[in-house]
Amino acid sequence: MTSTAVEPVQRIESRSRRPIVGLAVAAAVVAVLSLVSLIASSRPGAARWMAVRWPFVNLAASVAVVILLIGVARLHPFLALILAAMGAGFISKVGSLTGEGKFNHWVSAVEMTASEFGALAAQIGIIIVLASVIGMCILESGAADKIVRRFLAFFGEKRAGLALLMSTYIISIPIFFDTMFMLLVPLARALHLRTGRNYLMYAMAICCAAAITHSLIVPHPGPAAMLKEIPVNAGITIIVGLLVGIVPLACGWLAILWMNRRMPVDPTPISGVPAAADSLMSTPESQLPPMWASLMPILLPVVLIGLGSTATALGARCPRVISGWAQFFGNKNIALLIGTAISIVLLMWRRRMDLAEIGRRIGPPLETAGVIILITCAGGAFGALLKRAGVGDAIAAASSGHRLNLVLLGYLVAVAIRIAQGSVTVAILTAAAIISPMLSSLHCHPIYVFMAIGYGGLFVSWMNDSGFWVISRLGGLTERQTLASWTVLTGVISVTGMLTTWALSVLLPFPPR
Repeated sequence: MTSTAVEPVQRIESRSRRPIVGLAVAAAVVAVLSLVSLIASSRPGAARWMAVRWPFVNLAASVAVVILLIGVARLHPFLALILAAMGAGFISKVGSLTGEGKFNHWVSAVEMTASEFGALAAQIGIIIVLASVIGMCILESGAADKIVRRFLAFFGEKRAGLALLMSTYIISIPIFFDTMFMLLVPLARALHLRTGRNYLMYAMAICCAAAITHSLIVPHPGPAAMLKEIPVNAGITIIVGLLVGIVPLACGWLAILWMNRRMPVDPTPISGVPAAADSLMSTPESQLPPMWASLMPILLPVVLIGLGSTATALGARCPRVISGWAQFFGNKNIALLIGTAISIVLLMWRRRMDLAEIGRRIGPPLETAGVIILITCAGGAFGALLKRAGVGDAIAAASSGHRLNLVLLGYLVAVAIRIAQGSVTVAILTAAAIISPMLSSLHCHPIYVFMAIGYGGLFVSWMNDSGFWVISRLGGLTERQTLASWTVLTGVISVTGMLTTWALSVLLPFPPR
């Protein structure tokens, strides 16, 4: 065999060994540090060092394990995060985990991983499933097309980018980021073909709005799961998140206009992308749902959750009967269930479908929701095990005697984890779990910590983020173009969102009672 033929074979063998090496290194890190923890925990002289320093070692090692398992070993994120959660428990100080009187330390780590996984699934499982169904129904019924058309008609074709930005900001409340981008990127292509320019502006307008709702608004996985750690009402997070999000949305739009002028882009052809643009451009408007019906499945749950939050906040000042009904219909599960029922009726009405056909159409969104729930809850378990390992308490102890700004700290922790491992959801959940033990010293409303962590988790999407590759491949952009547009845009949104959140926490602190 010639040397030129041997080299490709060697490269293939090297690539095939890389996942095994990554898995072996991750296992070795956990095994060695678990042994060190076991030995040190049995020595009285090391108790203080273990309490103060060891949680930071655990945090660094656990994030490294996630990077190795996902980035090198190429494990599915669910398996990687579950294994990392167990590893964080193994590495923690012996005797620090709940239930060690009943089980030994390592069994306790496994049991706690399972219990934290289940606790988070109980909180977010239903709303993620219902949001997936609502998303499918408003796409299939033409409701999403109707909303985008009305915004295009209002703003005019010359302002099509702004219309995409605003319509995506509304539509993406119940629709997850990847689905939202796949839905509307064909429209960006169609507008580019019609105008001959501004493709980057159209594509990034979709990304800008969908990214903000993805990192801040319930029922998206990260914000929904963060409610378990940050004591704020779901309705308050939606209302405040949407209002405060307007500032980074506007700043992101200005950045998009700047990038669009300096970087003309012609997208490469992509096959297999949903033909939403064909539907939007060719379907007669008389065949689409009315605007009020199109908005109902999205806005009604938001209004109901807001009313429930208001009734809860008023407490005894609100009549008992009104408060009871408002809290019932304002429960996030009930509100989204109502939105789901409306979206199903809308789909049946516009597409003349029976319930059997609806049941078949719901199958794929439920499968997608299942994967999202698994990954999100595994990330939540990972964050919870770091919390149990004393990472939050160690940070609080290290900062004792200093005036600690938890809004800024939450943001920086989320930024660090986001850069290290790529996932918005994992960064949000891990940061929330680390910060939550310190909230007793908070001097402003916890909604500001909630938003700061959300914006921190969005910071600088790059090549270790699956969203980066979704935008690059489905958007027809090169890696360099994606770095120069999407990566820069996430940085702008994150920083301006954090600055807005910090300014509000200073000017309108609303300290907890």
